[in-house]
Amino acid sequence: MRKHTGHLGGRLVTTVAALACTAVVATASTALAETAPASVTAAPGGLPQSVDGGAWQSGHVQGMAIDRRKGFMYFSMTNLLVKTDLKGNPVGSVTGFTGHLGDLDFNEKDGRVYGSLEYKEAKSFYIAILDVDRITRMDMDAQSTGVVSTVYLKEVVKDFTADMNGDGVFDGDTGNTPDHRYGCSGIDGVAFGPAFGDRRANRAAKRLTVAYGVYANTGRTDNDHQVLLQYDVTRWKKYERPLTESAPHTSGPARVGGKFFAYTGNTNFGVQNLEYDGHSGNWLMAAYKGSKPGFPNYSVFALDGARKPVRGWVRGQQRPERGLLLPLLREGAHDATTDTYGWPAPGQYGQYGLVSLDDGRFYVARSGTLQDGGVTKQTARAELNTWTGLTPSPFTPAGPAA
Repeated sequence: MRKHTGHLGGRLVTTVAALACTAVVATASTALAETAPASVTAAPGGLPQSVDGGAWQSGHVQGMAIDRRKGFMYFSMTNLLVKTDLKGNPVGSVTGFTGHLGDLDFNEKDGRVYGSLEYKEAKSFYIAILDVDRITRMDMDAQSTGVVSTVYLKEVVKDFTADMNGDGVFDGDTGNTPDHRYGCSGIDGVAFGPAFGDRRANRAAKRLTVAYGVYANTGRTDNDHQVLLQYDVTRWKKYERPLTESAPHTSGPARVGGKFFAYTGNTNFGVQNLEYDGHSGNWLMAAYKGSKPGFPNYSVFALDGARKPVRGWVRGQQRPERGLLLPLLREGAHDATTDTYGWPAPGQYGQYGLVSLDDGRFYVARSGTLQDGGVTKQTARAELNTWTGLTPSPFTPAGPAA
């Protein structure tokens, strides 16, 4: 990772940013959160060491976002969104999603939370935009309360539904097919940051970056890149429509601001969590490990934010194709055979949620389960970590306040 000087508790640190969460869509949810801890340990900088996201009859945690100014944390639980204060007290929730609500990010420009939302059977992929100031009570319905608007992503739909073998049949949500361009399984990772290669970095206007999910299919060669789209969302109001699951809309931008490819090798469902780190100027991508022989199958990757994309060949495609290629940061473990860099990162380090605090620290999601009266509930907790860049795990838990 590109090194920048920054002191954290007397320790020189370096940083990066962006990871991923994925999920198997679980049963529709309704729930009551667990009681928040009676006391919360403060970390340097006035933020808690951890934030409890509660326990829910839902899918597992997919992503997180934080509003530091107002003091709220947001957790995506696959089919609901939970809002807590920074002591872990539940403030509100949005329920009733039958699609897959994935990674989240907070847009400081308009004060709303943006997340990936999939309806694969309907061939519909959206950015869900949550008016989080209006989330003031539990169990607010995603469709009837007006707190959720959606924007349709035509480019994703085009690649997901691509008939790659020319048989005239859409094979649906399955990785065991040659269909789906680039192995596209939909979307998951989302993050706000500068245009790739913009040397103004934190001074540049922020764009929304959306990462494809990618089927792991080990029998094909065209699914070894992470595919990322960038959008300027400043004029997206004209596309926003209420969430209506019974009648999916197709209102969205006709073109993307940029389509990019990062050669990482095989992953299982692509970038789960994506995050831009304002401290290092780099992008973090967290994934479930792939299984193709010949690749190191890392689970954490970083994009070098100081290097511009270059036009080159997108490897492994059925027909020769050129695109904008994003360079991996030359840190972490290096596999000489594939010339890929990354971190094996055993355990839960980014795949379930990642939030950069832009000072060398990150909140990393911890996922778990508990039994409550014979009912299995999914738990989520945001835990404060420091980026070290060490291998195999580039994060270490942040120490308590002095």
